[in-house]
Amino acid sequence: MTQTDKEGKLQKGKYAIWFEEEYKNAIQNPKYKTLFNDVDIETEAELVHNGYFAQDKKGALKDTNGSTAADEDAYSLIMKDKEKLLSFDTKLKFIFSHSALKEGWDNPNVFQICTLNETKSETKKRQEIGSGLRLAVNQEGERVYGFSVNTLTVMANESYEDFVRKLQNEYEEDEGIRFGVVEKHSFANVIISKDGEYTYLEQESSQKIFDHLKKYEYIDNKGKITNKLRSDLKQQKVQVPEEFKEIEPQIISNLKKLAGNLNVKNAEDKKQVKLNKMRYLSPEFKELWDKIKYKTTYSVEFDSNELVSKCVEEIKNSLIISKAKLIYSKAGVDITKAGTVTEENNRYSIDIEEPNFVLPDIITFLQNQTNLTRRTLVEILKKSKRLDDFKKNPQKFMDEVASIIKRKMRLMIVDGIKYEKVGDDEYYAQELFETEELSGYLSKNMIGSEKSVYDYIIYDSDVEAEFAEKFEKNDSVKMYIKLPDWFKILTPLGSYNPDWGVLIEKDNIEKLYFVVETKGNILAEELREREYKKIQCGYKHFAALGNETIFKETDSFEKFIENV
Repeated sequence: MTQTDKEGKLQKGKYAIWFEEEYKNAIQNPKYKTLFNDVDIETEAELVHNGYFAQDKKGALKDTNGSTAADEDAYSLIMKDKEKLLSFDTKLKFIFSHSALKEGWDNPNVFQICTLNETKSETKKRQEIGSGLRLAVNQEGERVYGFSVNTLTVMANESYEDFVRKLQNEYEEDEGIRFGVVEKHSFANVIISKDGEYTYLEQESSQKIFDHLKKYEYIDNKGKITNKLRSDLKQQKVQVPEEFKEIEPQIISNLKKLAGNLNVKNAEDKKQVKLNKMRYLSPEFKELWDKIKYKTTYSVEFDSNELVSKCVEEIKNSLIISKAKLIYSKAGVDITKAGTVTEENNRYSIDIEEPNFVLPDIITFLQNQTNLTRRTLVEILKKSKRLDDFKKNPQKFMDEVASIIKRKMRLMIVDGIKYEKVGDDEYYAQELFETEELSGYLSKNMIGSEKSVYDYIIYDSDVEAEFAEKFEKNDSVKMYIKLPDWFKILTPLGSYNPDWGVLIEKDNIEKLYFVVETKGNILAEELREREYKKIQCGYKHFAALGNETIFKETDSFEKFIENV
């Protein structure tokens, strides 16, 4: 906030100057102007801020030479004289510090905490916000209750999701607080009526409820709440011990506070997929797998002039570069028995006016991103005639241009790609199916199977579900598999995972081996260009295997089977 000049005189630092400029702008806003009608704006802006920057071992303030009375006064006011600091007579409202939060500064009436630097220190989130978690006091020193006053706003230099996740982890690790857990004493303070008097349920009865919850698998042995409890809470069918029926609403209320979010999939519906050993060891599966299991490698060629032309067209016509923005998101954070809960309630962006950027080396950046020559990159940028946008938002422009060039390169490379089989020893081993761990939900994404190597097929779409059902019913389909995620074909666009491997028996004699890609619509313009190009790589990969494997793409089972 402050610094010394060559003569050792104290001068305002850049943060102090920026703060005063923004503060003066803010208090002249019509929303606040009536509060400052009789105030000297220049003086007010200087008086409302100061800083505590801790003292070194010799007693000097770390950001100054520690020699001025003003330094000592600021330290005493902020660190020692709490009553004066909180008085309406004291103008100081904004305190800047690099270490006060770490030092255990204990002061109420902290309503906003803003992190300015990107610190790498190990300061805990609880320490950073600790001063803001004390109940506020009024001018008489009395505590003020209620969230309308006691709400802390934290302006963090990370997403609120990350901030809250770290905060909850710290409470769990450092304080031993267990979120989403039922303790044996969790119901001991429930108030009951006994012999005409109100009293607490107490430990023994709370233990009975705990044991009951464990018996019904609402909690595990450590008290952690299960999805079964969440599901039953949502459906209002939680089983409560008969002897505690009178206080059922209180028990349910406590459980809801501990359980948190009740939106869970039906745990009873979940099913582990098992390997069908008979089908897995069958000759049909071995025949099919031995045809499609081999790996390939690829080489590429493309026309650099055509690449320049395509990139220029895309950058010229499709590139959208807005002004540099600051994105502001605000969320309410609640620390409950179930854990930290967030709800975003505001998000907006602010344009950065008149940016004073030092323009980066765009050619070197693009060269590192694309591996193209400087000459080619200069040609693309000059012909696109969009360099004015580079000045508007340099990083955004560089990122978008690099993305366009790389995308066009990948798509062009596919047109000139050639696949070759690596050899007879490079393939996906059949034994990998034995280590696969799959599970799904019967009512969501599973279909029973008698023709595949697993007892259930897990599908990703309605189209896949329809194909699986018809594979099962069609007599000519002797064996089929939903190709696992680890069955990948390398492409310049990233790995490609086809949908199905199918063994068809035609006229009870001829056996045909297919790899099938199923899409709701196979017209090229209806598919994303990237996905379409990956499928083209699939054709070339299986053609390179040099065996009877046929790669097909289709949007219906009927079309597929009729063209076998």
